[in-house]
Formats: sequence, C-alpha cells, structure tokens
Amino acid sequence: MKAYLNVYNFLLASIALLLLIFSGCSPTRYLNENEALVRSSKIKGVDNQFTEEAGLYIQQSVRPNSRLNLALYNLLNTKDGKYRTDRIKDIGEAPHILDSTMVEISRNEIEKFLFKKGFFRAKVKAEVEVQKKRAFVTFVATQGPSYKLRNYSYEIPDSAVKDLYSSRRSAFTRISEGMRYDEDSLKYESMQVFDMLKNNGYYDYVQQYMHCLLDTNIGNHLVDVNAIINNPPNRDRHLVYNIFNTNITVNTSNGDSLSRKGPKSLVVDSQYYFKDYSGRFRFKPFSKYIFFNKFDLYDNEKRDLTYNRLYELNVFKNISIEYTKRKDDSTNLDVNILATPLKKMSNRVEGEFTFNSGSSGFNIGNTYSNRNVFGGAEQLDVKFRYGILRDWRDQNRLYNRDFQIGANLTFPRLLAPFRIPSMGRFGIPRTTISSSLQVSDWSNALSNRLFINSITYNWAETPFRFHSLTPINIEYRDGRLDPAFRDTLIEQGNRIYVETNDRQYINLGSQYSFTFNNIKLNSYENFIYFRNFTDVGGNTLALLANALDLPKNGGVRTLFRLRYLQYAKTEFDLRLYRSLGGERQFIARLNPGVAYPYGNISDLPFEKKFFVGGSTSIRAWQARTLGPGNYNRAVRSQEIRERLTNLDQLGEIKLEGNFEYRFKMLDNLFGAKLKGGVFADYGNVWTFNKLGDVPSAKVQLKLNELFNQIAIGTGAGLRFDLDYFVFRFDVGVKVKDPQFGDDDQWVIKHLFNNREFKDQYRQTNSPDRYGFLQYNFGIGLPF
Repeated sequence: MKAYLNVYNFLLASIALLLLIFSGCSPTRYLNENEALVRSSKIKGVDNQFTEEAGLYIQQSVRPNSRLNLALYNLLNTKDGKYRTDRIKDIGEAPHILDSTMVEISRNEIEKFLFKKGFFRAKVKAEVEVQKKRAFVTFVATQGPSYKLRNYSYEIPDSAVKDLYSSRRSAFTRISEGMRYDEDSLKYESMQVFDMLKNNGYYDYVQQYMHCLLDTNIGNHLVDVNAIINNPPNRDRHLVYNIFNTNITVNTSNGDSLSRKGPKSLVVDSQYYFKDYSGRFRFKPFSKYIFFNKFDLYDNEKRDLTYNRLYELNVFKNISIEYTKRKDDSTNLDVNILATPLKKMSNRVEGEFTFNSGSSGFNIGNTYSNRNVFGGAEQLDVKFRYGILRDWRDQNRLYNRDFQIGANLTFPRLLAPFRIPSMGRFGIPRTTISSSLQVSDWSNALSNRLFINSITYNWAETPFRFHSLTPINIEYRDGRLDPAFRDTLIEQGNRIYVETNDRQYINLGSQYSFTFNNIKLNSYENFIYFRNFTDVGGNTLALLANALDLPKNGGVRTLFRLRYLQYAKTEFDLRLYRSLGGERQFIARLNPGVAYPYGNISDLPFEKKFFVGGSTSIRAWQARTLGPGNYNRAVRSQEIRERLTNLDQLGEIKLEGNFEYRFKMLDNLFGAKLKGGVFADYGNVWTFNKLGDVPSAKVQLKLNELFNQIAIGTGAGLRFDLDYFVFRFDVGVKVKDPQFGDDDQWVIKHLFNNREFKDQYRQTNSPDRYGFLQYNFGIGLPF
C-alpha cells in the first residue's frame, strides 16, 4: 500500500507543479522597461502552399516561446524579480525578446524565399505592435506575379560529360518547361549532376562548376534558364579516375598504430594491403564488405557502401576512407581505409518496473558481449534476465518468478553447406546460433522449464525489405502443475488448464518473418510499416512419426516418450505513420494474430498463445490480465484465481490496435529532449476451445459481438529522449472493460467515484483488485 501511496502522491505533486508553473505570474514581469516579449509572429499575403515554409525563415528569436519552456526557464533562472546574469541553468528556453535586427533579417529572408519560388517582384514589410511589454510581429507580403519557365538549355564544353548528362537527365530532373520558376528545383538538378559525376569517375568535380543564368527580359512574366557546367581551370575536359590499390589499416582501440610485434600484414590479389596493429582481425571476413576493385571507376556510392557495411559490423568505432592520387601522374587513385576498433568486450545492464493497484514487478537483465570472437566480427552475447511479480496486498506474496539465461553467437555472413551469393549491398547478412533456458515458477501453481535451440538467418533484400528465417527451432518443455492444484482443477471442471500447462513436449519447427520499412522508424516521414511473423511446428516430426510408426501414448504420437507439437501461428503488425510537421507524429497500428493447433495436439501450451496488456500493448492493463473475450475471473474459485494468476487470460486469436499522437515538449530537460504522447489502445484475445465450464460465447470470437468483446484504454506519457535511448513513462486509463456486462463495460464512469465499484469487485474477484490506472516504465518507444 505504501508504494501505491507514494506513486499517488508523486502524481499529485507533478500536477500541482504544472499548475503552479502555468498559473504563475506573467513572464513579462522579469523584463526591463524597454524590452518586450514576442507573443506572436505571423505571415500574411503569402499563398497557402508556401506559408508554412516561409515561416521557417522567421528567426527563432522572433517566434513566441513555448509556454512550458519559458515557464521552466523562469522558474530556475530568475532572482529578486529579474533574470539572472550568472549561473544560468541550461533548462527550458530563454525569453524571446523583441530585436529589430532579427525582425529585419527575417523580413529579408522571407523576401528572398519568395524570389526563389518565382515571385521576382515580391516585397515584404514588417509590422510590429507592442502592448504591455508584449510584441506582436506581422510580416505582410506583396507577392506580385509568379514567373514561369519558358526554356531550359545547357552548355557543357566537355562532350563526355554532356553525353552523360543528356542520357541520364530524364531520370532525375524536376525541371519542365511551363512550370513556375523554382530555385530549389535548379539546386536539386545541380546536386543530382554532382552525384552522377562523382559516381562515374569524376573525382575532381565540385558543385561550383555548375551554375545557371536567368533571362527575365522576355516579358509576360516568363524566364529562360541556361545551365552551364564549366571545365576545371586550365583544363579542356574533366578527368576520369580509376581505383588502383586499397590500403586497409586497423589501429588499436586507443587509435594508435603502436605494437610491440608490429602489424599483422597481408596482401590479397595484388590490390588489398591489410595491416592490423590490434592483432585481432582476419581480412577475409571483411573483404566482401570492401567494395573497391582495381581499375574500377572512382565511385562515391561504393565509398558510402563500404562505410555503412564496416560500421554495421559493430566492431569499429571510427572509420575514415580517403583517396590519394598516385605519384606517377596517372589518373589512378589509391584508397586508404583507417579503422579504429571498439573495445572487444562490453557489458550492459537493463531494467524495467511495472505496477498497478495491488501488484508490482520488475525485470532486470545483463548482457555481456564479445564483439570479435574469431577475428571476423563474430559477436557472442550472453544474457540473463530475472523478473518477479509480487502482490503486496496479500502479505507481499510473490506469485511469479522468472529467470532466463541464453547465449547468441552471430556471424556476419550466411553459413550454409552450399555457396550463397553475396547479400551485403543493403545490409550485413547474419547467421545467429542461439540457445536459451527459461525457468518460471508460479506460487503453488506451476513450474515451467523451457529449453530452446535455434539457427537463424537474417538478410536485407533492399534497404526497406528485411527477412529472417529460422529453419531449425528445437524446443523442450517441462511444465508441471502443483499436484494438489491439478486435482482441484480437474474436480472443478477445468481440465483445459491441465492440458495447457501440465505437459512435457518436444517441438521441431521453423519460423519466418518479413519486415518492411523498419529503416524509417526513427524518421518523421509519411510511411507504412509492416511486419509478419509465422511459426510452424511439428510437420517434419509428424512425417517421421508416421513413417516410423512411432508409438502412441494416450492416442497421440510421441518421440522419446514425449508428445510433439503440431501448430501454425502467424501475426501481423501494420502501422501508418503520418508527420504533422516538426517533431509531431500520428501513428495508427493494427496487430492481429492467430495460432492454430492440429494433428498431434488439440490445444497449445501457454508459451505459444497470445496475450495482451503491458507497456507495448494495451497499456491500461498489466500483461496477461485481459481476456479472453468477456471472461471474468469471478467464475473461478478464489483458490484457482490465486494460483492461475497470469496463466488463464491467454488465447489463440489476438486483435490489438493503437492510436498515438507524439509531440515535442521541451528541447532541453537536464540534457534530454522531453517528448509527450497521447494514446488510445484497444483489443483482446480469444480461444478456440472452451475454458472449462465457461460458456464458449464468453471466450470465443463472435463477429456479431466483436465490439462487446473489445477492451479500450487511453492515456498519456512522457518520453525522455537521450539520443542513444529513450526512457518512457506511460499512464494508461481503462475506458471499456469487456469482463463486465453490457451496461457496466464503460468503467471510465467510475474513475472519480470508484470506492463502491472497487469494493464490489474485491468481493467477487478476491484476491484480484481493480485498478483504473496502469503505470508503465520502459526503455524505447512502445512501437
């Protein structure tokens, strides 16, 4: 109870602090007499399609402060009614005080912007109104007519460059006759020409060689553009360069090239000169990710590709790639790659804490990594995780304990007994061999041991399409119910929980996942994300069992006296990301799944079933405390409710969805960006089979009753963005709970007057308690 009161008091204190900040004195009270705080800056007279972009040219100090940013700054950086001039705290945002110089710069920049967009006669004036130390700035534009492009022509003295430009221009140009003149389109053309030449041998080419001449004297608001690509000074053409030798040098982790024994040296194919002062690396595993070949044309794309792949190996902290012209006065270049490795070993500790009204838990984990086991960027990760769930209302009862330990050995290539073509152009292909053991215990209910071994191949088909295939996944599970509890379940007609949990099995299966647009998840673009995961088990064992006529036990086939699983499981994750400008974003997510047992089994063990709730799911519910369907745990005896905690609210069908609006709140809060999120989550799980004596209509999916079976939650959260990771705190609020009857599902109506509701729930569902709020702490975004 003490923990709950502490959280409650913390929330009240946070709300009180925010109210204090926003209801405080006027921020202008700290200004001098001749100063004014910018409260508004607007643009008038600009076409709607350009208004937002034109606003970007208003200097930051001429834009109004964020109220929260300014309030935090004022809270910590004022003294005796004035702004401090020393020991200024770097938090929030200093007041934007009206500065006529910045207003003039803004006016001039907006005018230049309109000129670039084809309004050659545009004029902008600034109007400033000051009232009670508050400044209101308006930029009034007179655009004038827009000029259209009549002719686009180009002059290129170098015939080879001209032929290359002429043949490839149609693939990238944004310039067409009749369009409104747009300087950005001309700059884009120049950048595309730069990339084209840099990728075709023109090492010395610089963007300044290309410029455009405008002729606006035609009349009728038309303009002619003539693009010119000049030759280098004192040359009659642009030189084309080829790659000659490639020198690869690996320093020590300290960044130097000192070694008692000297470097490990190797020459390969009379073109790759490898020196390793760290003594830790073999050249061959890296060679496939160095995309330079002797006598190839100089190509910027190959340099970028080599950079990306070498960094992606996760063994180097610094890489530089430079070119030197050979002294024989030829047009050949030597490539010099200098790499500084990361420290070979590292250790990372992670943790998570979750709690609601009545229960709390934590997970703590540690990962040890060795980044270069065999000298070819192979990575060994040894992980362990320990977690508990505790009910502090029932004499601090520990009702779940979970321990996991595992090891992954990852090779930066696809290991196979046959030749596989190189797949490194869009990402490092990887082979991961893994083994893990999970030990879970539910107090007086279940002990479970799960041992998994697998081999997985990961590769990128394109920058946006990623595949993961696990052809071999071997599982051994030993799950045993407490004998007395098992007898109680059978006596009370709940054999389904015995079949699900009290079983030992072996499973041989395969898994496959496909991901689209994972590379864009950290951007603010408009895009669609998609992921599918499929898990199929038992078919190979079934063929083997039938062929060998393996013995049956209780009507099912066994291998080594163990039942084997047969099932198919698939899950989809579809998201729509929409940018709302700046660091504001809206995400809609749909996450359905189905798992179907067949053949040798009639029901799945709980590891293969779906659950909802938790910090990355429906956040108003704790994990494994929602569903299936309209299931209410009041139909069970108190003893079974207590022992089946987190074991009875699972299903073979899942439907989950989320809506989330994300936005930035503060640029600097103790060194982190503070971002906010507002969300609404919905969903549930359902079963194929009845849950003992619970009517099937309560737990099985009925399309005509779908809305009646859906849970809805909402809430808000804070994200502390430290660049290298995001610390997240979310508060979820239950809105609609399907465990209740039709008239009582909208539990939100009891949120502020809930004592009677909670007392009644405690009487029917003890030891469960009803919590309207769910607090989630975690690392990273929920999706």
